[in-house]
Amino acid sequence: MATDYDTPRKTDDDVNEDSIEELKARRNDKSASTVDVDEFDQAEGLELPGADLSNEELSVRVLPRQADEFTCMECFLVHHRSQLAAEKNGQPICRDCAA
Repeated sequence: MATDYDTPRKTDDDVNEDSIEELKARRNDKSASTVDVDEFDQAEGLELPGADLSNEELSVRVLPRQADEFTCMECFLVHHRSQLAAEKNGQPICRDCAA
């Protein structure tokens, strides 16, 4: 939340003017406004518009690792040889993990 530093600040006299009843009423109002909602139940009813993919199958062509690629032993992603930064204990490490 942004703070406006130009507005006058409350002094100790202003803070002491609030009665105990006002403070209790404010506390009750704040606690009454919070609702315990289960995020899983809320997300279960969420539908994207025009995204009925229930009858769709995912088809992806998976290629084996090529001769000019390596698997990083830190992140386990396949990278091109140009991304090879170093070898640690004989295991290839990519530039992202070496940084």
